[in-house]
Amino acid sequence: MHYHLIGIAGTAMASLAGLLRARGDRVTGSDQGVYPPMSLMLDDLGIEYADRYDPANLAGDPDLVVVGNAIGRGNPELEEVLDRRLRYTSAAAVIKERFLAGRHVVAVAGTHGKTTTASLVAWLLEAAGLDPSFLIGGIPENFGISFRLTDSEFFVIEADEYDTAYFDKGPKMWHYLPWTAVVNNVEFDHADIFRDNVAYRFAFERFINLVPRAGTLVAGWDSAALRAMCGVSRAPVQSFGIGVGVPDTGTATAEGVRSHPRWRAERIRGGEAGTRFAVRRDGTMLGEVEMRLAGDFNVLNALAAMAAAAAAGAPWDAIREGLGTFRGVRRRMEVRGEAGGVTVVDDFAHHPTAVAATLKAARQRFRGRRLIAVFEPRSYTAQRREYQEAYGEALAEADHAVVAGLFRPERYDDATRLDPLQLIASLLAQGVEADYEPAVDGIVKRIVRGARPGDVVLIMSNGGFGGIHERLLAGLAAGDVEGAPGATGSARGYGGTPPGGRRTGG
Repeated sequence: MHYHLIGIAGTAMASLAGLLRARGDRVTGSDQGVYPPMSLMLDDLGIEYADRYDPANLAGDPDLVVVGNAIGRGNPELEEVLDRRLRYTSAAAVIKERFLAGRHVVAVAGTHGKTTTASLVAWLLEAAGLDPSFLIGGIPENFGISFRLTDSEFFVIEADEYDTAYFDKGPKMWHYLPWTAVVNNVEFDHADIFRDNVAYRFAFERFINLVPRAGTLVAGWDSAALRAMCGVSRAPVQSFGIGVGVPDTGTATAEGVRSHPRWRAERIRGGEAGTRFAVRRDGTMLGEVEMRLAGDFNVLNALAAMAAAAAAGAPWDAIREGLGTFRGVRRRMEVRGEAGGVTVVDDFAHHPTAVAATLKAARQRFRGRRLIAVFEPRSYTAQRREYQEAYGEALAEADHAVVAGLFRPERYDDATRLDPLQLIASLLAQGVEADYEPAVDGIVKRIVRGARPGDVVLIMSNGGFGGIHERLLAGLAAGDVEGAPGATGSARGYGGTPPGGRRTGG
């Protein structure tokens, strides 16, 4: 078949394109403003795509047009599809019918941690020799690609709660036929899609209710909202969390509440090389594990992945070995390079909870070094005023915060729009150095001018952010870093905060 994907450069759409190509289908597509890593992946696969939306892209009458969930009425290509009565569908529907039906699907959902957990599950199953297929909204370093199609019965998929298409406003994850469902946590997000917290939670309750009785629900017990949902599960619940004590091993109550998780991490120790912790299951100590990932949130991701892999039949020794050899996911605390003694790190964090957790993990990984956080309010959540206070608390984990301009400020009015200047004022009041720099050029100049060897610059955005990583590394490499070999001119510091220190004054 000839599939044409409108919005092909989205993470899920580009991965679907690769799966269809692996199945032997012809694939074309279109998008606008295509950027790495998905543009590079499409190029490597030799998939034709246009970097513009145009009715001419539909030449040849594709057998089926897949409409991405970011595409709406008024898109010139979509309008042509409708006018010509071409067959069209959603990415989630194609994935369900062509790839998931009849398989043991491990579907990984939750507000935070989906990509890392799904990547870990796939790698743990690989370490156990189960050869899984997968479709993930990021690129696991161990595989070097976001999708794979095999003959195995196992298929790991990142199950997003975002809507499916302009003609199907239900969450994508409702299409994914979970046999083993992982839900890491539930915290209100995507206010552009869900009218309130009740609607958001309902999306996860229905997803949980899709798991067959013979399947498994893996649930994050540190999330009170999620604990309360698990009573709707007809499948047995494998809970996970961080804590001490002996768990009970009964099934969840009608309220979904049990006093302790079945999978639990204890004696957590973190450092630059990663994290070590002990794993206890149903009161039995399984042993110590180590991983390259940093932060308690990644300990939770690891517990979820271990529980899911065990439910799929992976033995403990393979799970422990796989965790130790997992290399992470691109754009998840990914070191993009070092120049002038300054390390530049990229992360996808955009929800305030994720921003705070990422900064805490960076503190662990880069202990004793000055941490400069660069945050782009890009997602719908990140640009909403109701999260203003939460971002002030999250970014206060850094020694210095630089806040960029809103990505699409015209979508909001004064009552709903996050105010970057107010955010900066809040950080300054907490004793954190902070600057508002609307444009990438200004951010790069400010950091290059004030950076010192040993600094860590953590860039957080869920988009391309104007190629800031490469531009910053190029500027740092030019020799303008104070104290770096070959530095020229005079560089201005950020106000005398020692590396790794925190300002306590205003």
